[in-house]
Amino acid sequence: MKLKLFGQTNLTVTPIGLGLAALGRPGYINLGHAKDLNHSYDMAEMEAHAHTVLDAAWEAGIRYFDAARSYGRAEAFLASWLNSRQIDPAAVTVGSKWGYTYTADWEVTVPTGQKHEVKDHTLPVLQRQWQESQELLGNQLDLYQIHSATLDSSVLDDTAVLAHLAHLRNTGTVIGLSLSGTGQADTLWRALEIEFDGALLFGSVQATWNILEQSATAVLTAAHEAGLGVIVKEALANGRLTPRNQSPEFQPQMQTLTRLAQQHHTTVDALALAAVLNQPFVDVVLSGAAQTDHLLSNVAALQVQWSPDLANELLALGEETAVYWQARSNLPWN
Repeated sequence: MKLKLFGQTNLTVTPIGLGLAALGRPGYINLGHAKDLNHSYDMAEMEAHAHTVLDAAWEAGIRYFDAARSYGRAEAFLASWLNSRQIDPAAVTVGSKWGYTYTADWEVTVPTGQKHEVKDHTLPVLQRQWQESQELLGNQLDLYQIHSATLDSSVLDDTAVLAHLAHLRNTGTVIGLSLSGTGQADTLWRALEIEFDGALLFGSVQATWNILEQSATAVLTAAHEAGLGVIVKEALANGRLTPRNQSPEFQPQMQTLTRLAQQHHTTVDALALAAVLNQPFVDVVLSGAAQTDHLLSNVAALQVQWSPDLANELLALGEETAVYWQARSNLPWN
């Protein structure tokens, strides 16, 4: 797995990274998440399990790791792994995010009316969470992103927040934003207009893109051309693009994916990830694996022989944007 420059930043990344959303907390929306954690939620056991998956990622050549303040103990698990394995900070690139606070209290599900994480994109939250991330990751934190920026949160119009992010950028941290929902494209178009000191504020973007949800293609292409590093998350649609998706209405698509995977001597997940890896605007695609065998299956995407015919068949599986995000919102925490 070869290192490459990340946009026009001074960071290097590998084409596949590991996201810790499913490894840092007991509950998540990925299909089969509870099984991946063996229904075992003791904090020490989960940390050991996360270290095992991180070890496998390292051995596979992965050098980009993604966390967030709202991913439970993800930053802490990553920090303890980096320290216990004595990994040189220069050998890896670490990204994290601010703007959501974890509120699930280490439970898989939360009472009706409560949330697993609470969104707040104000300056006090940025200042608090930056300090929390620094206490855990210190000089190993290379990229700091607004978590799921949206136009309705007004974070891209908050001059105090933007000025503070510009300060962090000017003192050596790459500043990015992650996106989610049907408004991904509109939010990123707005972000590409924001400059401080004669340069774009944002050096990277992390967005959802997969063969079912392709609506951000044009704006991600524009971001790439503007010099931003592009990270793609949810390439497997939270498990919908794996055999775990037993939804009756999705079986025609799954039959197509299974046939293509067999023809190309690979797996459905590797095929779906290969579709992302082969988009010209993508720098890093995140594996969200919470088991080592799933991670290694994901990494096999690098070996898929890509062709125009394969691209046409896979991209033809795209869904309407609203339909995709409604299906995602229906996924249960487990």
